[in-house]
Amino acid sequence: MDLNISLKQYGIDVTNVLRNVAPAKLYEEAIQNDPTAAIMNSGALRVGSGEKKGRSPADKRVVRNPESEADVWWGRINIELDEETFQVNRERAIDYLNTRTCLYVVDGYAGWDPTHQLRVRIICTRPYHALFMHNMLIRPTDEELASFGEPDFVVINAGEFPANRRTSHMTSKTSVDVDFEQGEMVILGTEYAGEMKKGVFTVMNYLMPKRGVLSMHCSANEGDDGNVTLFFGLSGTGKTTLSADERRHLIGDDEHCWSDDGVFNIEGGCYAKAIDLSAEKEPEIFAAIKYGTVLENVVYDPRTRQVDYTDVSLTQNTRASYPIEYIPNAKIPCVGGHPNNIIFLTYDAFGVLPPVAKLTPEQTMYHFISGYTSKVAGTEVGVTEPEPAFSACFGAPFMVWHPSKYAELLAEKTREHGVGMWLINTGLTGGPYGTGERMSLKYTRAIIDAIHDGSLANAPTDIDSVFGFEVPLECPNVPSEILQPRNTWADPDAYDVQRNKLARRFAENFKKFEDGASEAIKQAGPAVQQEA
Repeated sequence: MDLNISLKQYGIDVTNVLRNVAPAKLYEEAIQNDPTAAIMNSGALRVGSGEKKGRSPADKRVVRNPESEADVWWGRINIELDEETFQVNRERAIDYLNTRTCLYVVDGYAGWDPTHQLRVRIICTRPYHALFMHNMLIRPTDEELASFGEPDFVVINAGEFPANRRTSHMTSKTSVDVDFEQGEMVILGTEYAGEMKKGVFTVMNYLMPKRGVLSMHCSANEGDDGNVTLFFGLSGTGKTTLSADERRHLIGDDEHCWSDDGVFNIEGGCYAKAIDLSAEKEPEIFAAIKYGTVLENVVYDPRTRQVDYTDVSLTQNTRASYPIEYIPNAKIPCVGGHPNNIIFLTYDAFGVLPPVAKLTPEQTMYHFISGYTSKVAGTEVGVTEPEPAFSACFGAPFMVWHPSKYAELLAEKTREHGVGMWLINTGLTGGPYGTGERMSLKYTRAIIDAIHDGSLANAPTDIDSVFGFEVPLECPNVPSEILQPRNTWADPDAYDVQRNKLARRFAENFKKFEDGASEAIKQAGPAVQQEA
């Protein structure tokens, strides 16, 4: 197959354009041309993402266009951009690409369900970016590639070249712009590969709800009996870790859709956090670090080529990108039936929420719209330690429609299929940040096992007097004292104060959604107690 492709339709005149080349070729290109590239003793390719080692959500812009403007949730998540400025940035990116002697193209699919599949093209300058998206998109066969045709969405990645700060609407040298009508994304001023992945997700989050399909920031796995579990949560809450279960089949670790036929993965790979990675704690992910895997910003011994996953001197947001089939029990194709259970994962930096709570339908909507968690160090630029945060739908940075659109689709589908709903805290216990300890992964896995085998649904519970959800009092292989977070604090009165403080944060955050919420959903929030 001819590896070269013309990009003249985009205004790109470079003749040496390598399309969908094998990982081995991209390894060669990286070692020859990328000073940050090195091959590790595991066979993985180590690279650096430059100055930016996390996403830049404050620099993301969406073009306001008459065809889509009524659908978009405008504000600090979807910051508007005019078409003229988009074209200025696009031309700047194209001009830079035309100075390169070689470009890389990756054509692939987003969405394992052929009915809702999107054809995606990546145009980039770094071999590492091409290998990353080779992993993260669904890889076409040679026959599919030959008949690929014109893509539905194109990412023009000129991230090595900065945006012009004097350009209208620019706030820094970084600019990540999406135009739904043109079907393009332009990247300037950041080489962090995650921007490409999340750009594709953003487009799916716009298109799928128009078809009545719920797009979700979640992982998914399936038992031998076909029961499916979804894990919602922001980066660092455990979506990838908890879905990679050797006793269940992995559907995907981060991005899914729920249609009338069931759930399907959007991606062809996984993007796992590598901080403190070990064979003991996360054997499936650790074993996936091999030839073909991209290791981002990790520190390694230059002599032995051994990675030190505990070294966060470059960033706490070290990452590994690998094809989903590197997980031995991945389900290919990555599709499943309708979910039996949905789990909301939260990293509670206050140490207030219990390890697990059972939610009513109204509480489910309240917590889905709220999306409480804590920003984890390194995931975004400037975040150096956990900060309490609310992220609607457990993925607000990637949502396009108003959160109520996704919440309504979730409510409709969970009612129709009788899904069990749970809130799990993978954050702190025994106190707030600085005092408390991270919830034991062993106990979290035991809780999830009890959800899957049905025993937790039948366990005795207690109603939390502030948050109102049911808290199980017993769970196999979990000490009963940690199930009640107040019992883990040295000063129970201090816990009560902290719990009420968190309840107030929930109430304050939900005010901006009250107009679109029913009275039942508003009443499902925590009962804030008056201070003495």
